[in-house]
Amino acid sequence: MPASSGTDPLALAQALIRCPSVTPEEGGALGVLAQVLGSAGFAVERVTFSDEDTPDVENLYARIGTGEPVFVFAGHTDVVPAGDEAAWTHPPFSGEVVDGVLYGRGAADMKGEVAAMIAAALRYRAAGGTGSIAFLITGDEEGPAINGTPKLLDWAAKRGERFGHCLLGEPTSISALGDTLKIGRRGSLSGMLTVHGRQGHVAYPDKADNPIRRLLPMLLALQEPLDEGTTHFQRSNLEITSVDVGNPTVNVIPNSAVARFNVRFNDAHSLESLQDLLRQRVDKAANGARYELSFVRGASESFLTEPGRFVDVLSAAVEAETGRRPELSTSGGTSDARFIKDYCPVVELGVMNTTMHQVDERVPVADLEAMTRIYQRVLEGYFAQS
Repeated sequence: MPASSGTDPLALAQALIRCPSVTPEEGGALGVLAQVLGSAGFAVERVTFSDEDTPDVENLYARIGTGEPVFVFAGHTDVVPAGDEAAWTHPPFSGEVVDGVLYGRGAADMKGEVAAMIAAALRYRAAGGTGSIAFLITGDEEGPAINGTPKLLDWAAKRGERFGHCLLGEPTSISALGDTLKIGRRGSLSGMLTVHGRQGHVAYPDKADNPIRRLLPMLLALQEPLDEGTTHFQRSNLEITSVDVGNPTVNVIPNSAVARFNVRFNDAHSLESLQDLLRQRVDKAANGARYELSFVRGASESFLTEPGRFVDVLSAAVEAETGRRPELSTSGGTSDARFIKDYCPVVELGVMNTTMHQVDERVPVADLEAMTRIYQRVLEGYFAQS
């Protein structure tokens, strides 16, 4: 089937991959989706958002049906750069299929899932399925995530759109298709600790104040265990990611030392309580040191979609198609689910994540078709219980 029909996930995924939509460029990908969804009867709107010191980003919202609940498919068409294109076995924006495998930037993350979602929705409707279905597609997931999903959600809410549940198509499968459902995500908090000393000659340490000596116990305090984990989350973890003094010499005690860190934290903490805990630890270990502790913009809270009816529908769809019951997980990094969870429950399910962001990113064509059938089963199960 041609890509324009939308019911063939391979043809649609190839059409999307051939659009060089490296963040923040739209690259023609949203145009492909607008044509497919519009031809299928969806009301489609393309919305561009702007913000200070960030590039403009175009996004897409589409909906069919007027009643509630509204089932939302969410995803992104922007991709990370291809890197050294000469290192690819097949050109990164060619969408070539070789030995039953689709190659291209975005094949797994996540143009493949976007294609499968649309194909599933159109097949479901063609088979007589009813209910309201919406698509939230951003062009800013791989970038600052400022002019994408958070603003698109706010824009939709101000128009009176209310969502029942959302399925986000991030590549969650680890060892086999559908083996993992992401029912939550850890929060993420980044910080910077600057310790001030007094510059001087290393031969006269009494006339200087080495900030590195003062920084070390503060870093040890930050790395003390934060918790023992919770029911659905592993232990929170803080990692020191850099320590810098800007000192090119070996005979000068530096004037200051800067450490940066990131915490991936569970639902035992809120952003506010975690920041308070880290401030207390640093202050206790400072022992009179002059320092500043600051936190970076863009932090996110942990969240959990409690196991229940919605999770059961997704799990049953995976099991019916693959024969395996997926593991419920909250591991991994952040995603746009951190924004969606403020509007409705959200779960993530997608293809294998083995090659995402890598050279020769790829997905088996059979997995793309199987994921389409899983998504269609999700729609059938969801609206059967509505």
